[in-house]
Amino acid sequence: MRFKKMDKISLSLEQKLWIIVSIVMLTGIAVSYGMYHYLYKKIYVEDVETNLRQEGFQLANEYTGGELTPELQEKIEWYNNISRSEVVMVNDPKELSACLPFDVNHQTLIGAEDRERLINGESVTKIGYEKQFDRNIMGVIVPLLDEKRLKGIIYLYIPLATLNEVFEEASLIITIISLIFSLFALLFGKRIVKKLTTPLNEMERVAYQMSKGDYSEKVHVYSNDEIGRLGMAFNQMSEAINEEDERRKEFLGNVSHELRTPISYIKGYSEAILDGTISEKEEAIKYMQLINREAGRMQRLVHDLLDLARLEKKSLPMKIQPIALAQLIEESLEKFEPFLREKKLSFEKKLDPDIIIMGDQDRIEQVIQNITENAVRYSPENSFIRVSLEKSKGNTCTIAIKDNGIGIPKKDIHRIGERFFRIDKARTRVYGGTGLGIAIVQKIVQLHEGNFYIESEEGVGTTVFIKLPII
Repeated sequence: MRFKKMDKISLSLEQKLWIIVSIVMLTGIAVSYGMYHYLYKKIYVEDVETNLRQEGFQLANEYTGGELTPELQEKIEWYNNISRSEVVMVNDPKELSACLPFDVNHQTLIGAEDRERLINGESVTKIGYEKQFDRNIMGVIVPLLDEKRLKGIIYLYIPLATLNEVFEEASLIITIISLIFSLFALLFGKRIVKKLTTPLNEMERVAYQMSKGDYSEKVHVYSNDEIGRLGMAFNQMSEAINEEDERRKEFLGNVSHELRTPISYIKGYSEAILDGTISEKEEAIKYMQLINREAGRMQRLVHDLLDLARLEKKSLPMKIQPIALAQLIEESLEKFEPFLREKKLSFEKKLDPDIIIMGDQDRIEQVIQNITENAVRYSPENSFIRVSLEKSKGNTCTIAIKDNGIGIPKKDIHRIGERFFRIDKARTRVYGGTGLGIAIVQKIVQLHEGNFYIESEEGVGTTVFIKLPII
């Protein structure tokens, strides 16, 4: 016979909180009940026992030794008439059954161990239920000793009041207080449960909207406690995810846009050659050169994207070694001589030859080349580019590359380093830029525990600063 597997019971947070509130209330009631019994035993029962013991020993002090006299018996009877408790004096415990209004087994009442305590001058206390009184009876037995011989006992007993009788006056007040406490706990618990669950339910709703791509919903924050701060963090996370989603869409759009133009050129030029539209050799060579140029642009774009992806994942191999930074800068700048002659530009160099850093030589060279390429690209003809390397505070060095180009608008400086961001997109494409160079520079500098920042003024020029730790 096959049994259907039962689904695991799942309770909501609100239900769990109500269970906790109920447990707290029940625990409070149980503790109150326990305190009732504790106070009954500690205050009332022990007080009765102490009084009976004191009375018994005071009466025992009247005994001076020898046989129990009629005079002592009269004193005991007189005290019994004025005392709240019942007092009996007998020579032998066996005689108690004849003196008490209820049955008593003297062997049970006074055992061997109790007799030993009596001989040692100690009292014995007994508590038991008596049907005749319909309540517990407390009895205290006090010995009458003649030296070490037990000549008799004084037995004092009193019916004990019940728990309700002891707290009769306070029970109504305690009941009212308990009801008020329970009502207060319910109302207060309801507020707490609502305060805790409402923001969480709202977060659940907003998270569901986020899963469908809607980031416009926000969690309303009503407090500054942990739940409120969680709500604020949730809203910040939503904004961050939204921004990242927008960047992803922008990135995909930019990649598509960057690839669309060279692909369309390559397709168009190749079709013109293949279908015989271009018949002259010189014209065909010109078209092949254009195809080669656009293929080179696509190759640079893919190469830069791969480099940037590996830099962000820190999976690009880095060969760290001491680098004479001034010499590396000199060698990197030499590669730009043809471009300098073409635009009639010049370098002004001020390089400290004593600066040594630990880094990957190829990646540091890539940083210098990317920044210098931008400086050359945007510098007007017959101008200069200033390159400096000097020690700075904090055991670091600073590379500064300054041009006299078009500059960067203040509103755009904070966007420098974003993928595919360009100040002048049309002009950049003419020079073959991918819009990823500065983003790659920033990642490389970060991997070398350095800093990268830009100062620029539109129409005046731009200075790029790179700070790196030195040996």
